[in-house]
Amino acid sequence: MQLIDSHCHFDFDVFDPDRAQVWQQCREAGVERLIIPGVSKPRWPGLFDLVNREPAWYAAVGLHPWWVAESETEPAELQRDIAEQLQANPCVAIGECGLDGAIAIPLEEQESHFRVQLALAEELELPLIVHACRCHGEMLRLLKEYRPGRGGVIHAFSGSEEIAREYWKLGFYLGAGGTITYGRAAKTRRAFAAMPLESLLLESDAPDMPVQGRQGQRNSPEYLPLIAEELAELRGISVEEIAAQTRRNTEHLFSL
Repeated sequence: MQLIDSHCHFDFDVFDPDRAQVWQQCREAGVERLIIPGVSKPRWPGLFDLVNREPAWYAAVGLHPWWVAESETEPAELQRDIAEQLQANPCVAIGECGLDGAIAIPLEEQESHFRVQLALAEELELPLIVHACRCHGEMLRLLKEYRPGRGGVIHAFSGSEEIAREYWKLGFYLGAGGTITYGRAAKTRRAFAAMPLESLLLESDAPDMPVQGRQGQRNSPEYLPLIAEELAELRGISVEEIAAQTRRNTEHLFSL
């Protein structure tokens, strides 16, 4: 298999002690490329330093909703900061950005920062890496308002087939991660079984979102084949077909 991890926080400090070893294990497992989304301004320099060392790693730049409060950045300033980073560094997308209805930061405050990134994605013709947790109504409203031409991916999608199809109509792929390996995630598993294979990407979200059986452990992109195998089983097709089509999807979305 030749797999692309479309969402991996390989720049996080938890990988500092053994990043080279983990990457070697990834290659041995068939994971050949990684997309590493930015999450906050203080982390951007380290992210770009990292991807500049390895041609199989790609960066995106964005402000994750979890980091909106601590960023202390006004929307206009965020727009300038991201635009400057995009001029100075090669990026395949804007993100990780979006909305999270499960955190204390008011959605209105999150939305003002997300709107900046939506507008930049449209202006600069880049896809978006979108975080959408417990806010599908609000997210669909904003995506329908802006309708970014390059679309993007709904990272770690965990909704119904109906919602999945709404995103796909707007040009947004769905990120299949560790959630689909849990039997209790029946609604999400049904959605990934039913959606067109052309709409799906594979992602680890490492070091978070571990697969079934590895709860409480650091997640790693080397486990991406387990997600591919689960998706193949859900859909009743070969893992090789999953690997080939999701690789094509990722290459197309991010112009790899």
